[in-house]
Amino acid sequence: MYHSFTSKSLKEHIFPPLMDMMIYVNFYKAPFLVDLKKPELKIPHTVNFYVKPEPGVVLGVWHTVPSCRGEEAQGKDRCWYEAALQDGNPIIVYLHGSAEHRGAPHRCKLTKVLSDGGFHVLSVDYRGFGDSTGKPTEQGLAVDAICIYEWTKARSGRTPVCLWGHSLGTGVATDAAKILEERGCPTDAIVLESPFTNIWVATINYPLLQIFRKFPRYLQTLVDSLKEDRIVFANDEK
Repeated sequence: MYHSFTSKSLKEHIFPPLMDMMIYVNFYKAPFLVDLKKPELKIPHTVNFYVKPEPGVVLGVWHTVPSCRGEEAQGKDRCWYEAALQDGNPIIVYLHGSAEHRGAPHRCKLTKVLSDGGFHVLSVDYRGFGDSTGKPTEQGLAVDAICIYEWTKARSGRTPVCLWGHSLGTGVATDAAKILEERGCPTDAIVLESPFTNIWVATINYPLLQIFRKFPRYLQTLVDSLKEDRIVFANDEK
């Protein structure tokens, strides 16, 4: 009876929240001194704005124009940046990995490389990340990605728009792409950087969770927790 109570407590009170923490790590909002409302302090020719994918959720987004338009962008407002999406330069909606936010150094570095390569880059913080409101869920992150993609497509004219997912973002990108495909509006392109097979395979090999392998029924508890949180990210199927 005691063992059953302990297993139940572990399953219901420890593992589901632990799965959220380990997969999203959105509580870690480093670097901590970045003013996300002032992206120009981190990346030139960049503007910050916000969109609402659904009631109660507001997403923070940085739009970086191609560096070839950098001088022209100086002093321009958000309306100019929106209009610039129709200039024919391809557009990337960047879906980052777990932890931190759109102002993380490695993400800024990639944005600068893509900007130098002639791309517009829209870097979005999912719900619960950075200064975006709400709580992350797999379904919610897909809604966020689709919102930014459709917002961009509505302003891009004939300019192609690509979903670029990194790590966790590859799961978000494939979820979003599958939904858009089912709606009859397939994405123009998709790039998966450091993808994983599915969240189950990724989780059982996660180094920080190896300590729990000594617990009775560890694998079953893990499976039940992922199901309870409705976390799948089945890249291999999508």
